[in-house]
Amino acid sequence: MRLIPNRPHGRAARVLAGTLGVVAIALFAVPTSAAAATQPYGASTLAAVSNAVDRSGVAGIAWYTDTATGRLVVEADNTVSSAAIATLRHAAGVNAGALRIQRTNGVFTPLLSAGAAIYGGQYRCSLGFNVIKGSTYYFLTAGHCGKLVSTWYTNSSHTTLIGPTVSFTFPGSDYALVQYTNTSLSHPGGYTVGDAFVGESVKRTGSTSGTHSGTVTALNVTVRYSGNPGGTVRGLIQTTVCAEPGDSGGPMYDGTKALGLTSGGSGDCTSGGTTFFQPARAAANAYGVTIF
Repeated sequence: MRLIPNRPHGRAARVLAGTLGVVAIALFAVPTSAAAATQPYGASTLAAVSNAVDRSGVAGIAWYTDTATGRLVVEADNTVSSAAIATLRHAAGVNAGALRIQRTNGVFTPLLSAGAAIYGGQYRCSLGFNVIKGSTYYFLTAGHCGKLVSTWYTNSSHTTLIGPTVSFTFPGSDYALVQYTNTSLSHPGGYTVGDAFVGESVKRTGSTSGTHSGTVTALNVTVRYSGNPGGTVRGLIQTTVCAEPGDSGGPMYDGTKALGLTSGGSGDCTSGGTTFFQPARAAANAYGVTIF
């Protein structure tokens, strides 16, 4: 899995300068093996299987509960071996049938890269959304970026200061808060926080790959990233929007609705891929700030 530091485009670029089915069974009728194979699993069983996958320690996977089919969907990147898949099934035990394992191209990693947008140390990330608390201005970016960088600049030579990382959370969640201490920098707005839904058409902007569009495919997804920094992040939004190294922290939005911060994914914007986003509302609520 890769985490994705990035720069905002569009508005953001201007900123920084289920249900179980009912099965009718006739008296004395015996379900066929085919019927048993399609039988959905209940919420408690799926929760137990999810916990088993979590405890397995297998990296390079993302998983979420598909309530419509009664299965736990596990997406495995190219680093996940057949032996690792067997480990997942073994961890699920008698409920291994609840797993639906799918392959995805590329590797789920942090998308860190030295380049443009917002800079700190050897890393480049992207500004997500401008926020305010009282009379103080900040911006949100990815937590794995904040974990690695304590002070941010507008350029790779580190001559124009933005300000410090005030707080970050990673792993677990993936958001960070950076304060504007350079009063010469503008911080326009134009967004209101919103919540993504499956099937929603969205856009994402980043310093490496620019602006790309896609569709939300799942909510409340758990991802175990490999690479540096690695770790497990929960409650993410999964999409078909592509992203590349250097795109971490950038905004995901639907019009003027602020939806998420780029976290990580696999693939690239040539062959396509899967990208995960930290919900923007959770980040704003964690810091008591308002996206504007």
